[in-house]
Amino acid sequence: MKKVIPLLAAVMIVVLLAGCSLQPPEWAKSQKSAKPGDIKIGLSISTLNNPFFVSLKDGVVNEAKKLNIQVIVVDAQNDSAKQSNDVDDLIQQGVDALLINPTDSAAISAAVQSANGLDIPVVTLDRSADKGDVKALVASDNAKGGKMAAEYIVKELGKDAKVIELQGVPGASATRERGKGFHDVADKELDVVASQAADFDRTKGLTVMENLLQGNPDVQAVFAHNDEMALGAIEAIQSSGKDIPVIGFDGNEDALNSIKEGKLTATVAQQPELIGQMAVDAARDVLQGKTVEKSIPAPLKLVTKEDK
Repeated sequence: MKKVIPLLAAVMIVVLLAGCSLQPPEWAKSQKSAKPGDIKIGLSISTLNNPFFVSLKDGVVNEAKKLNIQVIVVDAQNDSAKQSNDVDDLIQQGVDALLINPTDSAAISAAVQSANGLDIPVVTLDRSADKGDVKALVASDNAKGGKMAAEYIVKELGKDAKVIELQGVPGASATRERGKGFHDVADKELDVVASQAADFDRTKGLTVMENLLQGNPDVQAVFAHNDEMALGAIEAIQSSGKDIPVIGFDGNEDALNSIKEGKLTATVAQQPELIGQMAVDAARDVLQGKTVEKSIPAPLKLVTKEDK
């Protein structure tokens, strides 16, 4: 019996130590502060190789500076695995809240759930996460924007006009939502002759459009899920000698300049800096114990040459 008692005591100590090791570090536990100067937030951007997301980042940084909130920015470079690792690194750096602009809405879910487990609030920007507790999604109404683009094409070219659709990154919520809004109208009013992903990328927009033009020489219009692909498509169209109207989505500076020059026909303009600003405000409110809406919409506007 004398040998059994020390053995039991040793086992209990091991169990207690193991239990302690499962606890998150003290900095990772929710320590909500009403003082903005004590708040540190992490921002994970899908890519900074896109003017839209640069503007979104600027909106976050400027609003955080205005509120005396520290912000750490990381660039996923359109790599969902890198983004998950980036978010883990931000957590290790002791951020109080996470702002995430997902590269892939499904792939980011595990990182969101990791933050949930440490009671670190998550706010997503422009795109949602498929799983996990997201306190707020700050975004334009992507489905409404896709619908606006389709309605504009019907108005300008008439019913059954032949249209090519350039899709964004497969798996991104913005791709799904913009496509859904577009097809809600296009499937009834237009003839979508081709639909292919170009991953929100200008160079891919150029190469995909070159290929689609060869197979669809009678196309009458193009709808691209973002301005970068739309600008790439315009290069392909110009090289072919054709004159085909192109409608983009975002309203970035390059697109607005292209509209002024008479190249890009129209864009469904978002306000990325406002989205960034609103995301910081939402994170601050959550950390101060305030209730925020699950979906916080930023207004959209269809911009054409007549508006410039």
